[in-house]
Amino acid sequence: MNKGEILPRSAFRTLTTASRAPIYFVSVPTPETIRTPNADPGELGKFDAIAARFWDSHGEFRPLHLLNPVRAQYIAGRAPLPGARVLDVGCGGGLLAESLAAAGATVTGIDLAPGMIEVARLHAVESRLSIDYRVADAAEFAAATPGGFDVVTCMEMLEHVPEPAAMVATLAALVRPGGALFVSTLNRNLRSFLEAIVAGEYLLGLLPRGTHEYERLIRPAELARWARSAGLTLLDLRGIELNPFTGLAALSGSVAVNYLAHFSGRDGAQ
Repeated sequence: MNKGEILPRSAFRTLTTASRAPIYFVSVPTPETIRTPNADPGELGKFDAIAARFWDSHGEFRPLHLLNPVRAQYIAGRAPLPGARVLDVGCGGGLLAESLAAAGATVTGIDLAPGMIEVARLHAVESRLSIDYRVADAAEFAAATPGGFDVVTCMEMLEHVPEPAAMVATLAALVRPGGALFVSTLNRNLRSFLEAIVAGEYLLGLLPRGTHEYERLIRPAELARWARSAGLTLLDLRGIELNPFTGLAALSGSVAVNYLAHFSGRDGAQ
């Protein structure tokens, strides 16, 4: 097997304990094997390295597990999901994709981290959900399927790509006119630096150190400007508050740290 090659599905094993989710054994591509115009190979390699533990709700991805129900409910409350064609860009191990599929949507998930996609495929089989997962570049996918989706989601990915404005334009090209685009990311200010990076990564260990770089965080005004340039209309902006001690997450009127944005597809309104 070549360096960075994903193991055949028959070679995968899982490790389970009484209190923890399955942990998958996958081969991990190196950053040198991952190349795409609007992606950072180092970022992709970083996430692929811990892909095997994606569904361990007590591990490195615990904050995503806590935030996911709030995000899924927000999307379901603002876009009809049964029968909808949904694309989850940067789907990771499939956390949100599975929630949307369970709500009745026809879901496609794309990611450039091969290990994540393999974990997502395996977990979907175990969950008896039909989800089309692909290792694919969003821009190439948009060129092949312009306006092909009723709902497009992109969670916690924009702050990890070299050109987030270009990625927003790509997301706009994927959603049909009048369709819905949902984006989540982190604000860039002192509070978000202290809570998400200093506390979240270094003091409380909620995320692996180095998950976020402050300079890459995105202010809501920047996101809104990129969206307008791409022909999108901002319909709603909400914060998400997560209490690391109680594990409770909820929508908030403050977008100071983590926030969700709902856009309408170009040349359309909802």
